[in-house]
Parts: sequence; structure tokens; C-alpha cells
Amino acid sequence: MARYTGPVCKLCRREGEKLYLKGARCYSKKCSFDRRPYVPGEHGQGRQKVSEYGSQMREKQKVRRIYGIMEKQFRNYFETAENIQGVTGVNFLQLLERRLDNVVYRMGFARSRSEARQFVRHGHIKVNGRKVDIPSYQIDVDDVISVKDSSRKATKFKEIFEYNSDFSTQEWLNSDLEKAEGTVVALPEREDIDYPVEEHLIVEYYSR
Repeated sequence: MARYTGPVCKLCRREGEKLYLKGARCYSKKCSFDRRPYVPGEHGQGRQKVSEYGSQMREKQKVRRIYGIMEKQFRNYFETAENIQGVTGVNFLQLLERRLDNVVYRMGFARSRSEARQFVRHGHIKVNGRKVDIPSYQIDVDDVISVKDSSRKATKFKEIFEYNSDFSTQEWLNSDLEKAEGTVVALPEREDIDYPVEEHLIVEYYSR
């Protein structure tokens, strides 16, 4: 599956805000966005005039990069959201939040979504006791997400659990780092999206 392999810090700078794509580094003094909070490139520090279409596209790109999804799959999520009863923008964000890699990250089993995606692909994660290695797998209410027994003893996961010892998960999830297990207690609501996003701009972009 295609994926972005370039420097992720440039993505934050391009969108003009922190997307927290590198976990702990984003909170440290090494964060590239804190040191160079302007668009990459020769004219990055110049005045940027953004059109209505540009604002819509930038919002779309920002959310796509937060979840680490390529354009075709991202649009497929939007088309699915359009066919679900309710508000398209909210449906869209809910589908993104219900991705397995996002849930693994939200439960504190990884320090970033990209790390969570890697864990899922490498077979470290189980859903209801069965290994699932598809990052886009859609979780549902009462699903139990866990780290494989042999994996949770690895130094990598011990470091993550120690790093996330004070981690506070969202209300729609229940997570126990000592057991390396969590449960989906409800579907995510709009207020559970804890980063600034204007989904109506994405709806407008794809509705042109």
C-alpha cells in the first residue's frame, strides 16, 4: 500500500500548525515546527494569500496527514460518509477515528499514529482475541483491542507504556496499560475530536 515516506516535520510546517506526527519529539525542543514555524521552501516566510478553494484544500490535506491516509482512500471515506444517515462531516471524522491504527494510538499503545500503524501491520495487535493486521479495520462498540502477549513483553512496548503512564484516553474508549488491553465503550462523538478541524471545508472541497 502506498504511503508517505518523506520528512513528516515538513507536513506540520506546510499546514501551519502542529499535527503531532512524531510523538514525543513534537513535545520536545527538537520540534522543527517550533524552530521554523513557516512554510518550507525558498519563499516560505513570505506573505501567503489563501483563496477559498485553498482553505478547503489545506483543511483536507491537514486532516489527511493527521491520520496518515493517501488521497484515494481519504476520498473513499468521504464517499462512504455521504451515504450514511446523519451529518456528512461528522460521519467522515467518525470513520477516521474508528480506524484500528487510530484506536491503538488513542488507547496509549503507541506514541503516534504512524507507530500504531506499524504495530498493526506487524501483527502485534489483536481485536477480540484475533490478530488483525489491517490499519484501516473499522472497530465497533464492545470490541476489545489488545497487544499480543509475546509483544507486550518486548522492550519497545515497555518503554511506550512507561512513557504513557499518565496517559488519559477519551471517554469512548477504556484502556488498561498494565494489561495492554482496551475496550471500545461507544462510538466517537464530534466533541471527541481533540484537534482544530473545520470539516465543513472538506465537505465543500469534495462537493465542488
